[in-house]
Amino acid sequence: MKGKKNYFKLVFFLMLGVLFLIAGCGKKEEKKVRVIKVSHVFQTNEPTHIYISQAADKINERLKGQIELQVYPNGELPSYKDAIEQVLRGSDFISVVDPSYIGDYVPDFTALVGPMLYTTYEDYTNVTSSDFVKQLEKQAEEKGIKVLSLDFIFGFRHIVTDKVIVNPEDLKGLKLRVPASKLWIDTFNALGANPVAMPWSETVSALQQKVIDGTETTFSFMSNSKLYDLRKNVALSGHFLGTGGVYISTKVWDSFTDEQRKVIQEEITQAAIDNNKKMYELDEDFKKDIVKNGMILNEVNLEEFQKRAKKVFDEFPGFSPDIYEKIQNEIKK
Repeated sequence: MKGKKNYFKLVFFLMLGVLFLIAGCGKKEEKKVRVIKVSHVFQTNEPTHIYISQAADKINERLKGQIELQVYPNGELPSYKDAIEQVLRGSDFISVVDPSYIGDYVPDFTALVGPMLYTTYEDYTNVTSSDFVKQLEKQAEEKGIKVLSLDFIFGFRHIVTDKVIVNPEDLKGLKLRVPASKLWIDTFNALGANPVAMPWSETVSALQQKVIDGTETTFSFMSNSKLYDLRKNVALSGHFLGTGGVYISTKVWDSFTDEQRKVIQEEITQAAIDNNKKMYELDEDFKKDIVKNGMILNEVNLEEFQKRAKKVFDEFPGFSPDIYEKIQNEIKK
């Protein structure tokens, strides 16, 4: 009797072991889709979000069952410096943000988006495709940051006041809102203005209450925020070109297959091209809208503005010697 009990126990445990083995094999055969979260601060109606989302959809379709990109707009996930830290930690995470934020690790990326450098979108994209910038990208990779693109453009920034600004001297004493960025603050100090750092969310009320004399921003923000109700003059300084880059951890990138890397790179590159084509159209639309609503546009003395702005490149911490001349040479090529 005892022998039978032991026999049944043995059979029971053997069957249990087989079931666990089958279950384990089943789990191994299940392929888990790898989720990569994409973070940016753009609103859902802005081209950068639209084209990044389209790229994500195409990548997800082409790599179905392998990789899924999930896009989070409006700063819903860590953004700016916090986003780059996520990349550096090796998280399954893509950051879309101004190249100056990887300038904390390779300072010349900040110089790349410095003041008074470009007059057309092509000036910028020609530089970003140069050997000079490819070397900067290699330096970023050594720090753990893979640059997928630097080319998501969202427009030139101009000066909005009630005063006609033609020369840098015209900015003397004017309190202008700028982002809380050393590059912006140093630039407007060099140009002769009195920069006041504040969030964009506070800018309209500050203009209404005349806490500040003006601001600097893109045609899209002038139109969408109805700045034409608050200030009437736009000096076409084009002092900064708004751009976004796309970054992922080198550890994550190296963990993908060749085919996965190829698909992701192709779709991100095409999305940037589509984004910039759309921005050309929108720039004209926004410009027409602000003029229709009473804003007056005037040209500035670009040569004088460029002379003043060069001081920023000479004095900004971490920039390579003669970085201004290097970028200018790439533009001339």
